[in-house]
Amino acid sequence: MSDFLDRSAKIHLLKEPVVKRLCELLDRSSSKGWRRLGEIVISDRRFKVSSDDMEMCSLTVLKLEGSPSRMLLRLMGDRGCTVGHLTDYLHALGNAEALHCLKPSALQVLIQPQSVALVSGHNLRLSCHAVGKSPVQYQWFKTKEEVPNSSCPDLVISPVQQKDAGFYICRVNCGDSFEFSQWAQVDVLNVAMSYAPGHSYQSLEGRMKLVIQPQPQRLYVGDALQLECGAVGRPIPRYQWHRNGAPVPNGTKRKLTVPHVMQDHGGRYRCEISSSSSERLWTNEVDVAVAPGVAVQISEAVECSEVDVYAIGGASSELFLNSIPEKLYATDKVALLIGNLSYQNHPQLKAPMVDVYDLTNLLRQLNFKVVSLLDLTESEMRNAVDEFLLLLHKGVYGLLYYAGHGYENYGNSFMVPVDAPNPYRSANCLCVQSILKLMQEKETGLNVFLLDMCRKRNIHDDSTPNVVLRVTANIVFGYATCQDAEAFELSSSGFTNGVFVKFLKKRLLDDEKITVVLDRVAEDMGQFNATKGKQALEIRSSLSERRALTDAIMPSDNVAHAHSRQWAKAHELPETMCLNFDCGARIKLGFAAEFSNVLVIYTYIIKKPEEMSFCQAHVTDFSQDLDVDPKEMNRETPEETGIYLLSSSLPQHCLYTRLSSLQKLKEELVFTVCLQGTFAAMADDPVHWTKSINIGKPLIARLDLHRAMRRNSCLQTCLMPHSPSHSPCHSPGPDHCHLLYGSHYAQDHSRLSPQHHYLEVGDSAPGAMGGSFYENLSQCRYDPMYDSGGGLSSSPGRLSIPIEASDDITELQTVFINSLHLQQQ
Repeated sequence: MSDFLDRSAKIHLLKEPVVKRLCELLDRSSSKGWRRLGEIVISDRRFKVSSDDMEMCSLTVLKLEGSPSRMLLRLMGDRGCTVGHLTDYLHALGNAEALHCLKPSALQVLIQPQSVALVSGHNLRLSCHAVGKSPVQYQWFKTKEEVPNSSCPDLVISPVQQKDAGFYICRVNCGDSFEFSQWAQVDVLNVAMSYAPGHSYQSLEGRMKLVIQPQPQRLYVGDALQLECGAVGRPIPRYQWHRNGAPVPNGTKRKLTVPHVMQDHGGRYRCEISSSSSERLWTNEVDVAVAPGVAVQISEAVECSEVDVYAIGGASSELFLNSIPEKLYATDKVALLIGNLSYQNHPQLKAPMVDVYDLTNLLRQLNFKVVSLLDLTESEMRNAVDEFLLLLHKGVYGLLYYAGHGYENYGNSFMVPVDAPNPYRSANCLCVQSILKLMQEKETGLNVFLLDMCRKRNIHDDSTPNVVLRVTANIVFGYATCQDAEAFELSSSGFTNGVFVKFLKKRLLDDEKITVVLDRVAEDMGQFNATKGKQALEIRSSLSERRALTDAIMPSDNVAHAHSRQWAKAHELPETMCLNFDCGARIKLGFAAEFSNVLVIYTYIIKKPEEMSFCQAHVTDFSQDLDVDPKEMNRETPEETGIYLLSSSLPQHCLYTRLSSLQKLKEELVFTVCLQGTFAAMADDPVHWTKSINIGKPLIARLDLHRAMRRNSCLQTCLMPHSPSHSPCHSPGPDHCHLLYGSHYAQDHSRLSPQHHYLEVGDSAPGAMGGSFYENLSQCRYDPMYDSGGGLSSSPGRLSIPIEASDDITELQTVFINSLHLQQQ
């Protein structure tokens, strides 16, 4: 064991006994106490502790049991100070007693068991790992009773049953010393899930999965109301029921029970499910209707049988039940989300990654099967659409969201792949209306297209549309901007959404008709000063029924089970592994999914032999298909390897590697786990051990999107008459892009082209037009710069105004465009 606690751990993670003893020593020492420690921290300047902060710390002595040292440590912790930093400061302070507080005890629990909710019949695994100066023994308890045959670090119950639900704790012994782990709650749900037999809870690690939806209730006064929902995941979810949008007092259990309902208990109920990682799910909203009790009055003595009385009550009941309108259902809900940002021949974008990530989490809360993909080539996009279409059948709600470069010609929208040439034409892009035509052939219940792209005319594409659509009353288009206009991104020092998703994500969970939701988004966008008069949401709809994204799922008899299983397999994570090496070291190899085609691998040392002075495990030797940058592998923080959106839900103190573009993987993913250790007896010369790991084809790699395009793919309907099968770059032209303003992301150099400069708020550039920041918003700088005639500009530093198409788009309106009702925003 190390002489001191883990140096990379944040100091607010120190145990309370350690903090209490440390504060006692620093508070009572005059020359080597908290004031001198504060001076050392101030001189360091990394954590921005000021003299005003020190004054605030000194005032805590006026409070009952106030501690200046505790206040100082809290300030340091809030600003990122680690145990390693604190150790160095105490060394400089020369306070040996305080330093001794940071030395580990003879027995230390490194991995605590975590509470979990899982489905009956799956495998339960609780882990507790500790290190000591001598061999460690384990004993698990359920409440106060010992669990039989549970003397291992991992408690495994397979298969788990409802009787196994409860609270567990592990006692760890090392010689005469012992420690208890933290308590872990196990909640077992009795429900049939659509996972393969033997599938363990570990594939749900890192995010929750809603498995039990509440059901509508039709009751009489005095009946018992019982609504139930349930989610699986680690850590165990928390619940809060809502009625008509307001929290139900004391409604914090999975089951909401009212023994005797009154009429005012009626309403619309749903439950908010959350986890400690700030993840949130909402159940479907269900109606609870409560009618007055049936009263049968007989005014005079007549002969009336028991059957007659029940008949009267039955007629009243039937009248009551028929008075409640039937709710619309989907046979399934499927969404394909594509975000293209790392373009090869066009300006890089930023917001699509954040937008796709946020919408993925929201749509999953609405029980959509979501495929979320980043940076697809033309063939990969077409193959992804093909797989998406396989999941559609009669009554399914299909949703397609796209963020990236795009354009619109003659009422047809085109999505631009990351490998599109410059200039691009229709043959290089995917036509959205062609995808809609294929969706119509599936007899879907609802078709929603959310297009977060520019809709400028492409002057290099003179092809005419050849897409004839059926007239159906179930189509909704939500365009991020109006025809012949741009869509905008927002600049920030961190990751932010584009303008469209910034407002869409606030409304997406509303239980309203989808067009009503988009109307409200349009109203919100209209109040946003940064884009007022420059970007407005446009809605085109032929939807006649009150269909909402929150509608419940009622599978039909002809559901394509094989394709649904294929989708489920393409979203299973590899199982977490524990690897034992010959030297006695043991490591944990874990996995998480950031997107359907982005896998995160992390390694953690569980057990290190005492004779080892240093031990570290890293991954290497990945397939060349993935094009992994070695400089971004095995980093000590998720952010260093480009994992920004998922970092809060990953375990700490690991080495992290991010594998993107899994759709390019042609073979099973095989890589090497390398353990590197040093021994004091060997003059610290490193020794290496390796293990080869095969995790198959993870996530979307199972669908082989890299393959050649199928003959019957959406390519056939995307081609336009007279358009070339190839589009050589005859002449340069403007790019139709999301406009960027403000500085680009300093943290994400790997995905953003460093040569593109974006105007800072309030800054001016050579040749920039005068006026306010918002007036400069509509300007876009292209690289290389082109003049309006398509040739190279003679002034490379000049800002280019987006080219307006000279042709009026008034011709060739298709049957589809005529059938859609254009809602003016």
